[in-house]
Amino acid sequence: MDLRSDTLTKPTDAMRQAMAAAPVGDDVFGEDPTVNRLEERVAAMLGKEAALFVPSGTMGNQIGVRLHCAGGDEMLCEADCHIYQYEQAAYAQLWGVACQPIPAPGGMLTPELFDGRVRGDDIHFPRTRLLCLENTHNRLGGAVLPHEGVEAVCEWAASQGLARHLDGARLWNAAIASGRSLAELAAPFDTLSVCFSKGLGAPAGSAVVGTREHIARARRHRKAMGGGMRQAGILAAGALFALENHLERMADDHANARLLAEAANDAPHLSLFATRCETNIVMLQVDPAAGTAADIAGRLHDAGVQVLALGKQKLRLVTHLGVSREECERVAELLHTV
Repeated sequence: MDLRSDTLTKPTDAMRQAMAAAPVGDDVFGEDPTVNRLEERVAAMLGKEAALFVPSGTMGNQIGVRLHCAGGDEMLCEADCHIYQYEQAAYAQLWGVACQPIPAPGGMLTPELFDGRVRGDDIHFPRTRLLCLENTHNRLGGAVLPHEGVEAVCEWAASQGLARHLDGARLWNAAIASGRSLAELAAPFDTLSVCFSKGLGAPAGSAVVGTREHIARARRHRKAMGGGMRQAGILAAGALFALENHLERMADDHANARLLAEAANDAPHLSLFATRCETNIVMLQVDPAAGTAADIAGRLHDAGVQVLALGKQKLRLVTHLGVSREECERVAELLHTV
């Protein structure tokens, strides 16, 4: 049982069949019909004009940053977000963009936290151009950002002349958990990235979504990053199959995650890191009396379960379509014994 990440899902037999049968063309020339269909579908689902298929979520986010910032510009983000923590400061390496991370209780930025943070055109400072958010929030246990808070902070950012980009790698989970439409969740943002290779279970791929003008420019940046693929419809078919067959079933992953969270809260020396488990990520705090997170992960591994140790006392378990309810019930029992 592998609960390290929802990126560990493997294509189902039916998905593989859909990929094998996909009509393809040269996507760099815009001639792959399956990629074109995926891009149109995703743009419509998110209520935006256009979308661009890219190899990875990191590439999608970095293109999003570049659409709004140039060298010497600055973006604002929450201090625990994926773009800041897990993408190797690519915005600095690739584009010469600075980042100003802002700590936020519960991972949700509010307008008052930006007091004095936005810098104008003074030659001594970088120019603040962009606000980035993440929904769901990975490091906060898959938390869904409160939509009213998102709207408030994005309205504030717009009033300051800042563009808004969302790392929506798991926005699908946010929609299922909140009951809000993808378009409603996407509405406050100029651009978004969404990922097909996590809970949806496709083998690869993400999309950048925005206006037609954004996506025309994004296509140029994708090319510069080496992200232009040829007969990419084989991958796009997996993403299309996932959207048609795996989206609603994410509710099962959320229910399985709640089972694990409740078991952990009842287990000795374990507690839920976040106040609640909303989606498919369970972040656990390990009491030092029981050892380190690596110790617990090792004991679980010996029992046939892989989890991820994040730091000295934190464990992460992620449910996905590759793990059944029965397997999660077994893990819940193990959390009481390890």
